[in-house]
Amino acid sequence: MAAGSSNYWEDLRKQARQLENELDLKLVSFSKLCTSYSSTRDGRRDRYSSDTTPLLNGSSQDRMFETMAVEIEQLLGKLTGINDKMAEYTNSAGVPSLNAALMHTLQRHRDILQDYTHEFHKTKANFLAIRERENLLGSVRKDIESYKSGSGVNNRRTELFLKEHEHLRNSDRLIEETISIAMATKENMTSQRGMLKSIQSKMNTLANRFPAVNSLIQRINLRKRRDSLILGAIIGICTILLLLYAFH
Repeated sequence: MAAGSSNYWEDLRKQARQLENELDLKLVSFSKLCTSYSSTRDGRRDRYSSDTTPLLNGSSQDRMFETMAVEIEQLLGKLTGINDKMAEYTNSAGVPSLNAALMHTLQRHRDILQDYTHEFHKTKANFLAIRERENLLGSVRKDIESYKSGSGVNNRRTELFLKEHEHLRNSDRLIEETISIAMATKENMTSQRGMLKSIQSKMNTLANRFPAVNSLIQRINLRKRRDSLILGAIIGICTILLLLYAFH
């Protein structure tokens, strides 16, 4: 009985590993399909910038996406069933005493299943978002192309209006730049005028001070001359008195 149970468990593990390997390969291919889908659309958008070729032409990639998504979902369902059988086995009566090891193995397979499921849903969501975005861009491009082809005269008139509007904007910008330059020049001239007034005021102050200084210097010189004359007269008188006293 134990040998039969062991064989049953090993068979379940073998099936689980086989499904996990298949899922791993499928998910890698699924991720590459999503990446190639995005790259293809980007290349077409760069190549057909003239709006003369439809943006979307990936019906084969869409069919491949649907097919691979169904296959992966089927494999995930099978792996989920295997995990459920393994869980039933670990909870059944008569399981050997190595129940902890079995639970650890079951938990590892569950983690792998959870990772694969998360990766699948994430890749699928990214693919659908890219496809929705590209479909929206394609619809917008078609609407623009239809509008251009159906109203050539209106487009020409609109283009002329846009050009005239652009000229007016350029003129306004030039006027604003000219006004800015004039305001800056006015501020500089005002500043220079203030500086000149300050210099003139200082020069007037100095000019007013110099006459007073000259007058003071002249007074000092006159006083020095007077003192020299008085001193000379005193020396002369003293000399005469000494001579008179000596020859008396």
